[in-house]
Amino acid sequence: MKTELLLRQTRLRLPAFSSGRIEINAIEKGGSDRRFYRVRCSSEQSLILVKYNREREENCHYVRIAEFLTEKGIRCPKIYFHDPNEGLIWIEDLGESDLFSFRNDEWMIRRALYHSALDEIARLHELPEHDWTQLRGSMPPEFSAALYQWEQNYFFENCLGRVFGLDQAILNDLSCLPGLGAIAEELAARPRVLVHRDFQSQNLIIRRGQAYLIDFQGMRPGLAEYDLASLLYDPYVGLAPVEHEELLSYYLERREMQVDASGWRERVRLCAVQRLMQALGAYGFLGLAKGNRHFLGHIPTALVSLRNVVKELPALNALGAALAYLPADVDPDPD
Repeated sequence: MKTELLLRQTRLRLPAFSSGRIEINAIEKGGSDRRFYRVRCSSEQSLILVKYNREREENCHYVRIAEFLTEKGIRCPKIYFHDPNEGLIWIEDLGESDLFSFRNDEWMIRRALYHSALDEIARLHELPEHDWTQLRGSMPPEFSAALYQWEQNYFFENCLGRVFGLDQAILNDLSCLPGLGAIAEELAARPRVLVHRDFQSQNLIIRRGQAYLIDFQGMRPGLAEYDLASLLYDPYVGLAPVEHEELLSYYLERREMQVDASGWRERVRLCAVQRLMQALGAYGFLGLAKGNRHFLGHIPTALVSLRNVVKELPALNALGAALAYLPADVDPDPD
């Protein structure tokens, strides 16, 4: 949709933007199939306009989930107007500072921001099931053994196969490892809470020192440990071991969880395997199948994290051996 038409739609839908000069600028946003624009008017007001593809079902549920989060007191962008026929959403502009942008700051500064992020995700995880059953039909399928196995196969196909060119026979052997099947079954057997599903530094906007959730259209029932693994093993931001442990402890204390700490940490590790495999699969798919080659540059960091986690899991020794032979670098730009 041309920007001139988007501007006309904005003037029509939002009275505050009905007169005066308006400028609209595209925002590059990760690997999303949605398009984002920052709209500014002469009164110095601004908002974000989202153009989504209605063929992808989860995009159609963004507004409903945002309204639900707001009802439950969980920070996210306000919805100003939604035109489902055109696939357009006008939302609050929270600014350009995400958690990722603070990655080089001192830990004292980052700690407070991570605590704010963990506070918000804890509020989501604490919601009783009867509160979020109303979202059934507005969420993708819950985490199940089949979904965990899909994440694993996504990694084998799009990372080890598409990026590194491993032989199909080797991929078949690795994908059938009993240890991977056991992870899928173990995680699927645990009680579910509501999870963000992509809880990482670039999906957390920082405004006035507080974290806001964005890109939550993939929200679904799953394990809190999966969200924690997504943040703590984030390929975009490295955390020192002491920082990692401090954040795990903060989350447990924040929720006053009476759990077997060692067992809970073990599940975080299992979820980290899943999350890193999913991320690596996505980088390969987006980088090569979709032509967004800059995603290939994130593979080395994510691969190191996956190797380190797999080392702690004897049942995945065969996978660890295969990962050890992969090259350390991936060239995002072969030209």
